[in-house]
Amino acid sequence: MSEQEKKSRELPRWAQVSLLVILGLVLVGALVLAFRPGPVEVDLAAVERTTMRVTVEEDGRARLQDRYVVSAPVSGTLTRVQWRPGDEVEVGQELTRLRPSPSPLLDDRSQAQARTRLEAARAELERARSMEEVAEAGLVDAREEVRRQEILLEQSGGSASAVERARAVLQAREAERRSARFGVQVAEQEVANARLLLERAPDGREMDAVPIPSPVAGRVLRVMQESEAVVQPGTPLLEVGDVANLELVVDLLSADAVRVRPGAAAEIERWGGDRTLDARVRTVEPSAFTRVSALGIEEQRVNVILDLTGPRDQWTSLGDGYRVEARIVIWEETDTVVAPASALFRHNGAWFAFRVEDGRAREVEVEVGERSDVEAQILSGLEPGDRVILYPGDRVADGNRVDVR
Repeated sequence: MSEQEKKSRELPRWAQVSLLVILGLVLVGALVLAFRPGPVEVDLAAVERTTMRVTVEEDGRARLQDRYVVSAPVSGTLTRVQWRPGDEVEVGQELTRLRPSPSPLLDDRSQAQARTRLEAARAELERARSMEEVAEAGLVDAREEVRRQEILLEQSGGSASAVERARAVLQAREAERRSARFGVQVAEQEVANARLLLERAPDGREMDAVPIPSPVAGRVLRVMQESEAVVQPGTPLLEVGDVANLELVVDLLSADAVRVRPGAAAEIERWGGDRTLDARVRTVEPSAFTRVSALGIEEQRVNVILDLTGPRDQWTSLGDGYRVEARIVIWEETDTVVAPASALFRHNGAWFAFRVEDGRAREVEVEVGERSDVEAQILSGLEPGDRVILYPGDRVADGNRVDVR
């Protein structure tokens, strides 16, 4: 090829420069695209208008509203108790029998003192009866005097003041008769007590056993004294109660208890059944108590009492002392804007969230009302249908491109 032909095929100088510039721009653009950060992968959730509840959850236990401890009325020998926990009993049904201990023997001096006391009590009884007769006679005279003064007043031979005086005397005589009757009753009891000191079961004869009845219809809860034994007055023997009359006791932190109101709805879960039970708060006890937590921290706890409101057949297997888990509603709104609590974060004392617009994160300030563990009430800043970023990390900033994970 000639020199002339080689020169004709070479590009002009300006074309060579333009080609180099274009190649440089392409290289720079490729580097920019290669090192430009990509969109941040995030999790999104929608803001909704719905019903929101704020609840407090805590463990509790079921207990009988009324339990009865049957105890020995007197000292004596208790017969063997045949009842077992869970047995059903009726009102007045015999639970066991108690054979009272015989009276102790008295020595000669004590017997003489007891006889003297008995004779004195009998004499006092006779005196009280005599006083009752005197009071009865005085009452009859007072009634006759009132009737006579009333007749004189009707015949213009008496005065109204005399009638009033007679009536006042009649009231005094009635009070004296009542007092005399009470005196007779007291004297009769003194005679009975004095006679008991001299009475005892003859040798070789057992005293009649005293039946101990059930005070309520229900079930036997515990048997404290099963075997035959000599017991003293007040010794607990059995515990009975109506298992259908259950209540729930939930101890809350005092900071949570102040927000609970009587009548608040509650749900009972993890009690062993296959359904959630409905309950309602009856009362919040006004006094707190101290309990040490598993971490060794002293906590002020308050007992909240709940009543089961569902049908009895839903919780027939629930018994006294059984563990339950209660969720008590402390606030509820049926129509409000709700956002996930995990989408909110604090900055300079205010609440913020990242709303996604056209594939980019936009930081917005929001006003928060009530909050729970999973959601929050939005008063302003977000609208239903907005998509917000859950758990925004350090890579998320205002204006960053985002992509759904």
